[in-house]
Amino acid sequence: MNAPTGLTDLVSAGNVFFLLWGAVLIFSMHAGFAFLEAGSVRKKNIVNALTKIPTDWAVSTVIYFLIGFPIAYGITFLGNATNLLGDNSGFNLAHFFFLLCFAAVIPAIISGGVAERMKFGPQVLAGAIFVALAYPLFEGLVWGHFNVLGSSDGWLASAFGAGFHDYAGSVVVHAMGGWLALPAILLLGPRMGRYVNGDSRPLQIHSVPFVALGSWLLMVGWFGFNVASAGALPKISGLVAANSLLAMGGGLLAAVLVSKRDSVFVYNGALAGLVAVCAGSDLMHPLAALVVGAVAGLIFVKGFLWANERLRIDDVLGVWPLHGLCGTWGGIAAGIFGYQSLGGTGGVDSGGISFFSQLAGTAACIVIALSISTVTYFLIKKTIGIRLSPQEELLGSDLSIHAGKAYPEELI
Repeated sequence: MNAPTGLTDLVSAGNVFFLLWGAVLIFSMHAGFAFLEAGSVRKKNIVNALTKIPTDWAVSTVIYFLIGFPIAYGITFLGNATNLLGDNSGFNLAHFFFLLCFAAVIPAIISGGVAERMKFGPQVLAGAIFVALAYPLFEGLVWGHFNVLGSSDGWLASAFGAGFHDYAGSVVVHAMGGWLALPAILLLGPRMGRYVNGDSRPLQIHSVPFVALGSWLLMVGWFGFNVASAGALPKISGLVAANSLLAMGGGLLAAVLVSKRDSVFVYNGALAGLVAVCAGSDLMHPLAALVVGAVAGLIFVKGFLWANERLRIDDVLGVWPLHGLCGTWGGIAAGIFGYQSLGGTGGVDSGGISFFSQLAGTAACIVIALSISTVTYFLIKKTIGIRLSPQEELLGSDLSIHAGKAYPEELI
């Protein structure tokens, strides 16, 4: 009588521990976001970068607990603690922690695109709206209880034979974050001095070592992002880990070649590869993952230069090309390299794979993100405003918002 109960408890506890392991790794990625942004801005905006990320995290925690997670999965945590723990070691709570780490990536992504000129309060407010509504809506359509896009018996499966597949969030998390950021970047306009009389004048970043540190923290944490998306110990996959490694390497090497060894592009190229492989990391062959990552590295370098230099979109960290464009590529790539004819698994363990479902699901993400983001930032801009005054921006967000500097011992 006792042995099966003991074994069940052990399996439940193991699954909870597995999710918590992944959650802690992803949680550590937010230090990566903070240092990546702090390194990519000027000295007068470092404190702001290092303050926004934990603030957005804290707000996301509360909002996702009360609103976002219940919307996406139909599970609330308003009962007593005994009921919340249940008989499965509190699996739902661990699942919430794990998925919160995904949700909190949304404002962290946006933060890098609007850096150095956006007001603190409006940015936090917009992030809260997205974590409460925009992100959980699409998350619920793909992973959650709405059972429409990602399900084997949903709309896309009925139309194309398989549902939309996004194993670890190329589209649900990264493309969503990147496309949510784009309207904010456009409505804010470029930083003072970025474009003068039609000429592009790149603003010097603060610290390449900070960029490197932030990127390394993100790369390490990403294995929690991808591997722990299995959701339970019995479903863990070495293929996901190998594909993540190969895609990261492909993105980095492509950036080395295309950017002529520019260190900032190189580190972001590795991240581009990881963004792109998330969706199909459980489907494709490692050599296909290498190709997917390399294409993503190319997309990031060329996309960053195209957006910032040709289109005059002042995207400070390149979050739209890195997350928006590379995440879009990742969703589509899963529908190409996931097929068995190209060395993939064919999605036999997840209801199959369809190129047209991948295309439709990715397009749905872009439409939802752009629509909600445009309305949100437009209303905020027309009511409380979104941009620092010229005097505040010239002084720097550290002094104008936080009344302090990252290096107070420096006179200038």
